[in-house]
Amino acid sequence: MENQSVLVIDFGGQYNQLIVRRVRDAGVYAQLLPYTATYEKIKEKNPSAIIFTGGPHSVTAEGAPDIDQRVFDMGVPILGICYGMQLIAKKLGGKVVEGEKREYGKIDVELDKNTELFSNIGYEKQSYMSHTYMVGQMPDGFENVAKSAQCPNAAMQNINKNIYAVQFHPEVNHTLFGQKMLENFLFKIAKLEKNWNMDDFAAQKIAEIKEKAGDKKVICALSGGVDSSVAAVLVNKAIGKNLTCIFVDHGLLRKNEADEVMKYYGEAFDMNIIKVDASQRFLSKLAGVTDPERKRKIIGEEFIRVFEEEAKKIGDIDYLVQGTIYPDVVESGTATSAVIKSHHNVGGLPKDITFGLIEPLRELFKDEVRAVGESLGIPHFMVWRQPFPGPGLAIRIIGEITPEKLEKVRDADAIFREEIANAGLTKQIWQYFAALPGIKSVGVMGDERTYFDAIALRAVTSKDAMTTDWAKIPYEVLDIVSRRIVNEVKGVNRVIYDITSKPPATIEWE
Repeated sequence: MENQSVLVIDFGGQYNQLIVRRVRDAGVYAQLLPYTATYEKIKEKNPSAIIFTGGPHSVTAEGAPDIDQRVFDMGVPILGICYGMQLIAKKLGGKVVEGEKREYGKIDVELDKNTELFSNIGYEKQSYMSHTYMVGQMPDGFENVAKSAQCPNAAMQNINKNIYAVQFHPEVNHTLFGQKMLENFLFKIAKLEKNWNMDDFAAQKIAEIKEKAGDKKVICALSGGVDSSVAAVLVNKAIGKNLTCIFVDHGLLRKNEADEVMKYYGEAFDMNIIKVDASQRFLSKLAGVTDPERKRKIIGEEFIRVFEEEAKKIGDIDYLVQGTIYPDVVESGTATSAVIKSHHNVGGLPKDITFGLIEPLRELFKDEVRAVGESLGIPHFMVWRQPFPGPGLAIRIIGEITPEKLEKVRDADAIFREEIANAGLTKQIWQYFAALPGIKSVGVMGDERTYFDAIALRAVTSKDAMTTDWAKIPYEVLDIVSRRIVNEVKGVNRVIYDITSKPPATIEWE
């Protein structure tokens, strides 16, 4: 894995990390680096191939994202996508012009099957375009290898320099031949080998943690969720009893979760675990707070403060382990992308924390985290348990957090999860939970008028949590869930089902 890698240069598109995903799906390690990285930093990464991503800017605009000219002389195969193609054209002497008509969405392209980039693709023509500008004149030495109705230069190549570029987005599913095209670039053009797997990743991370932490003492923010659990086991394998896991019950957990986490990890993995009951502390800090970003930041800071206090009791602690994963980093805002929402372990961290961070899963997507977990020997049912956000039920209650609201959403969520399991749907749905949207409505219960809360159910299907579709749960299952919630959860007289994809929505309500 360390002998070859693909460097994806990020020019600001919100979903450029999907390119990283597609490359990893092909069995090659890839990592994202912002376009602001210096040439020296790029060389230090020693990439086997480079991909320029798309982005929201025009290469003709003043101050548009740029790249060091020396990158083109590194002798490394380069693939430009959308903005990346236009940047290549501009840097190497071509011209970028505004198209007479824009191209957005599904667009058919005519491909030159004689080029290795499009070899063995078959009859697929559908691509996904998202551009106003396009390459009007290719640089010297380049030849056209694709076109669409409105874009005469939809792809170009310079075989001698090993530089290729496409105007469409191969990383999205709407480009039917996109994955095959990327694999052609990786294996036929860049001559890479499939050598990225989770066993290798785990072994490398364990070695890195041993080197970094050594004999120093480390604490882990263990929530019992998939991410923190895998991170804890990974670090435990590296440094053993030098790791102390701190499980904070912030009063925002799912039903019976605190007891389950302590029982399972304390007994099955023989870890040092300290349980801290800080529920009243968190609830008092959240009293009267309704803004979701403030909730996340309050919870993030309180987590760190609790860890600092517990660390003082333990002794000299040098590092904190967190289960941060790649979608957390992207949604919290990177050097080139916008903030969608602050994750408590990214955007919510206070600036004056007193220890270093170990985040072994930071560059992984959720399904990769699960694969690492299974490679470490974590039981399947634990690795595939429901994702649960660090802020917990606080971001599943719209508005102020109160004990009464927590009880409602906790009970409704338990019913929903139980019936999904009874229906045998746990492996088919990525994530499912109940939320309290803060809506009251008129109902009739026992021949009397009620004015009670509504419960919203959310269930999505996904592979990496970056894009999702709402789950098509059978009506009979939704019927059982609805009747049980209304009958068993006090103060609820209505159940609604969220059928919004991501984007435009996020998975969580806040």
